[in-house]
Amino acid sequence: MINLPNILAFFRVLLAPVMFFILINLPHIAPQIHISWINYFAGLIFVIASVTDFFDGYIARAWDQKTKLGAVLDPLADKMLILAAFLGLMMMDRANAWAVYLILIREFFITGFRVVMASDGIEVSASMAGKIKTVIQMIAIGWLIMQWRGAEILLWISVIITLYSGYEYVRAYIKEKK
Repeated sequence: MINLPNILAFFRVLLAPVMFFILINLPHIAPQIHISWINYFAGLIFVIASVTDFFDGYIARAWDQKTKLGAVLDPLADKMLILAAFLGLMMMDRANAWAVYLILIREFFITGFRVVMASDGIEVSASMAGKIKTVIQMIAIGWLIMQWRGAEILLWISVIITLYSGYEYVRAYIKEKK
């Protein structure tokens, strides 16, 4: 079913490659644009995409518009945005490759793990740690894009929270299987 939350999630899917293009290609195809402006453009696109993440979930719950499509599309859109941002930042040498690797393997593992849980009839919604993980990742990405002081520390904090929230999914699954 197409509704406003699903449109917002799909919009986030479309914004992810736009932001990636701005980060990776714009400095090369438009060298006359100062890097600070490229950072602002990429940061603006990222903020808009991040805001849609908040609103699609809020609207789906508040207006009782949760759908199966939204249950798949929303986390997929989140992963695409995070993937585009972290890979772009890593390619620009703004994000530590190990930190990006740890975050991305957790994201892929848990995405696959949720499929296994669903096939076992277990529905585990996002925990508070998972929600905090998303917010901290988004803040870290914004700081990395803007090249603000402390961005690397935020990145590693997001790694720790990301790994912990993955542990919570596994723990919840094991608890349900007992």
